[in-house]
Amino acid sequence: MFSDDETGFPLQPDSRVFKVMIVAGEASGDVHGAYLVQAMKEMMPNVSFCGVGGHKMQQAGVKLLANVSDLAVMGLVEVLGRLKSILGIMAVLKRILDADRPHLLILIDYPGFNLKLAKAAKRRGVKVLYYISPKVWAWRRGRVKTIRQTVDHMALIFPFEEDIYRKAGVPATFVGHPLLDEIEVRKTIDEIKHEFDLEADKTTVALLPGSREGEVHRILPVMVQAAKILADRFPAIQFVLPVAHTLPSGLISGIFSHAGIMIRLVTGRTHEVLTASDVAVVASGTASLETALLVKPMVIVYKVSPLTYFLGKMIVRIRHAGLPNIIAGRTIVPELIQKDFTPQRVADEITLILKDRQVRNRMIHDLMALKKRLGESGASRRTGRLACSMLG
Repeated sequence: MFSDDETGFPLQPDSRVFKVMIVAGEASGDVHGAYLVQAMKEMMPNVSFCGVGGHKMQQAGVKLLANVSDLAVMGLVEVLGRLKSILGIMAVLKRILDADRPHLLILIDYPGFNLKLAKAAKRRGVKVLYYISPKVWAWRRGRVKTIRQTVDHMALIFPFEEDIYRKAGVPATFVGHPLLDEIEVRKTIDEIKHEFDLEADKTTVALLPGSREGEVHRILPVMVQAAKILADRFPAIQFVLPVAHTLPSGLISGIFSHAGIMIRLVTGRTHEVLTASDVAVVASGTASLETALLVKPMVIVYKVSPLTYFLGKMIVRIRHAGLPNIIAGRTIVPELIQKDFTPQRVADEITLILKDRQVRNRMIHDLMALKKRLGESGASRRTGRLACSMLG
């Protein structure tokens, strides 16, 4: 047994404490994990947590063995640059599985890493709850077999996923989408604009370039150039960017410091930024769904390395890249991916949304229907109950 400094779990005088390892691989997973930990603690105060996450999970009471920023990479090629660090984190987690034998391992999304950890846990007899399924409906359907062999229960966030796992013989429960728990903005638009030093009478455009350092380097420069085009077209326009906590200090400001355009930076508080905005340019990923649930018109963008894109095109089976369009089953918001992601194209799409009321109203109508389709709030509580039942 390791000492308190070496082991994953704080030493507890009460032997009845249940030990849970929880692992998130990116900023959104850190938020979802924090809400889940809080829900579980309300139901079972005698639970101790360790794992991988960010400041949100740490604030919720998780003893961090590694930070989510060390895992937050996207793309087959991009992972290679962080491989040594990623393998080191895996080794630490396996050591804790051996030394402390947690009662439950909770995995949040991030399948490339987490499914390997699930295999390690299975070999050691540790129960596994997987929260937020790998997108097996989009690519790598063969992962369902791995999940059936290594995961005790799936907590699903999309209703259509339940049928996939039921047919594959995997115990699974649709718990709802956690963003419905987390998106709650109590301030008015005027209050938010005042707090962020934004002018009340200007059109506000939110820029969301992602939460991973690599994607920000690829995406933000194009966003900045698009913003310059829009500033020429619309004199009464302003830009605001919520900076993810996972990004290194100064990264964002360093990219656009010499761009010749003012962009207001806000640390975190993405939901408030979106609430105060008229339209958004959003990197494909969880942020696009957050924008959709706040019913904000948007343009979804993304760019990876050419090799990653080439390999991805060979294995991805869906037509859309953005979650709002995937869930809707059709294009309800424009997507500009890879070569289509240019400053001119972004500026043109944003211009259309701002100038054409019919386009804007149709998008708002479709986003409201999408939000209704995802059901009611309470995903964190439902998943917490499921996790606690696996501890009993």
